Amino acid sequence: MAKEKGTKETAKKKQTGDDPPRGDFSSQKKSRKLCGTNYPLSIAFIVVNEFCERFSYYGMKALLTLYFLNFLHWDENLSTTIYHAFSGLCYFTPVLGALIADTWLGKYKTIIYLSIVYVIGHVIKSVGAIPTVGDQVVHVGLSMLGLALIALGTGGIKPCVAAFGGDQFEEEHAYERNKFFSVFYLAINAGSLISTFVTPVLKGDVKCFGGDCYALAFGVPAALMVIALVVFISGSGMYKKTPPRGNVLLEVCQCIEFAIRNRLKNFYKQMPKREHWLDWASEKYSKQLINEIKMVTRVLFLFIPLPMFWALFDQQGSRWTLQASRMNADFGGLVFQPDQMQVLNPLLILIFIPVFDFGLYPLIKMCRINFTPIRKMATGMILAGLAFAAAAIVDIKANETILPPPGPKESFIQVLNLANDSIQVTIPGQDLFQQPIAAFQDPAEYSKLTLDGAQQNFRFDLQFQGSVSTFNHTVQEKSVYSLIVCKSEGILSSHLIADLATKPAKGLSAVRFINALDQDVNITIGKDQIISVDKNYSVANYTKLKRGKYNVQCNTEAEEFSLDLGLLDFGASYTIVITNTSANHVEARKMEDILANNIHIAWQLPQYLLISAGEVMFSITGLAFSYSQAPISMKSVLQAGWLLTVAFGNVIVLIVAQAALLEQWAEFVLFACLLFAVCIIFSIMGYFYVTVDPEELTKEEAEKKEMPSNGNEIRLAPRKTKL
Repeated sequence: MAKEKGTKETAKKKQTGDDPPRGDFSSQKKSRKLCGTNYPLSIAFIVVNEFCERFSYYGMKALLTLYFLNFLHWDENLSTTIYHAFSGLCYFTPVLGALIADTWLGKYKTIIYLSIVYVIGHVIKSVGAIPTVGDQVVHVGLSMLGLALIALGTGGIKPCVAAFGGDQFEEEHAYERNKFFSVFYLAINAGSLISTFVTPVLKGDVKCFGGDCYALAFGVPAALMVIALVVFISGSGMYKKTPPRGNVLLEVCQCIEFAIRNRLKNFYKQMPKREHWLDWASEKYSKQLINEIKMVTRVLFLFIPLPMFWALFDQQGSRWTLQASRMNADFGGLVFQPDQMQVLNPLLILIFIPVFDFGLYPLIKMCRINFTPIRKMATGMILAGLAFAAAAIVDIKANETILPPPGPKESFIQVLNLANDSIQVTIPGQDLFQQPIAAFQDPAEYSKLTLDGAQQNFRFDLQFQGSVSTFNHTVQEKSVYSLIVCKSEGILSSHLIADLATKPAKGLSAVRFINALDQDVNITIGKDQIISVDKNYSVANYTKLKRGKYNVQCNTEAEEFSLDLGLLDFGASYTIVITNTSANHVEARKMEDILANNIHIAWQLPQYLLISAGEVMFSITGLAFSYSQAPISMKSVLQAGWLLTVAFGNVIVLIVAQAALLEQWAEFVLFACLLFAVCIIFSIMGYFYVTVDPEELTKEEAEKKEMPSNGNEIRLAPRKTKL
């Protein structure tokens, strides 16, 4: 009878409007289904919308780090800082989107309006990437405004779209609803997979305004976001549109604030002891609300260590991309862009999800191992830490070809002997160049020159064919030089020229020409790139070229001839001397000043395998766990808390990038150690965490209310399981 009475009272409440309606039932017609299934047809529009939106977001984000470096000309630390500031903002704004949807517009209108903001942000970002639109200040301003609007758009709709898809299902179709979330996650990764491969190709292979076409590469994601909006609006007539339910998040905050304030106010008073600190809100708020907030705060407390995982995970688009730019990306003629390596993550996710769900997890269960959600998430943390340990090893090997920067009161110098015989170079007070230097010998490495101050005038004694010539050159600290020794019209001379101190960006090669002929030359590279070099050992400026084999045309006043430069490799710096041979032919002698990238980009595969496996165990499990541990009215609150862990993870990267000032490999090791330490803390917290079935608790609370108050109530404990 008690149950029957409760059912009647519930029905009466719904009729009188005491409870908010679950959907817009004004027409009272059932939603259309996909053929032969219990899946509403409306979810097809939602899934396609999510695919296009994720294509838009990840396609744009894949380019950001290199855009900051190469278009806005920021350094690596600033580029990393802005990248993670943007990523963090994208996960702070879901709280704002949830508030708008719950208190004002509802999910459907929130998605529409914020998607329009999203599109505007993309358009502004694309315009800001056009070189002819204003100066550097305009480019930075438009880029930052565009990113701010994109962060508001993508973050604002993030908590709405998945929940809106779940709203389309009837209560009796819970199995189909769970499968929808799997399809939804696959759509996210499919969009990410395609976009992170396509947009770097559009940027690097299509040329516009005389360089990489960032405007087009950002414009395509903008177009996909327009398609996402159009597709979503097209399904409008089929959607169940749940009206706003009120500001649950605000009510939670107010309840917590009242409990704390009430406890402090009565701290010194003789008051009966209460079981939980939130019980101090019972004077104003219902017991059901307090119990639900207790459940949420227990899970939120368990979330405290989680941002460290995201601090590592989100560096795929920043530090790992920068690492890829210092590696050899040639796959037998197919050359990868550094930012294209991010395609591995969504690709591996699409592979790992079925492998784990239908292979690994059932196998572990067959071995009678209780692989709880907490243990899965802890394992995901360990895998992410191992990924960064692998990244540190790769970084150490990749840095072997980098010229270390000279410190204070230091400079690097090499000798290029362009005379026709060996020379002996002596610098008084310096222990350098012990062996004679042969003609046209390619120096193996630079030598370190120690200065007395910020600059110093050095004497160079050159012993050539039995005679000694002395030259004086001024050297600046923290600089890299080549001493050019040449013989013109029987007279020995020397020139000190500045060299590149760092590898060329984007995996390009750098080349400069020295003209040892007695007449000026014009060198044609490609169709229209002409480099003019004066006669008698003049030196041209560096030219940046894509990796490849080059055969260039060289013109003098008297003749035209071709020069085979051979392979100009990733990240290398070359000096090419144009000179006559003994047979009176012109040839090019190539010297490698900065070594080419010799570590193949495929060595990043292990770290991507580990981080992607870690994501499947950590992210998908954590999302499902947070959803299962929240009562129905608090699921949006807990989902917002889950998304905030991602935001705070990016904040951690900002702090470390600005404060640590470590070499990149050491920073990777630091992050790995921090995550291992956090994993231990999380595992201890998880050991003492007891799961609660929110639905069971709700039923028991309802039964308590219906029981007669005769002083002999039976207290029913919720069903709990220790993890």
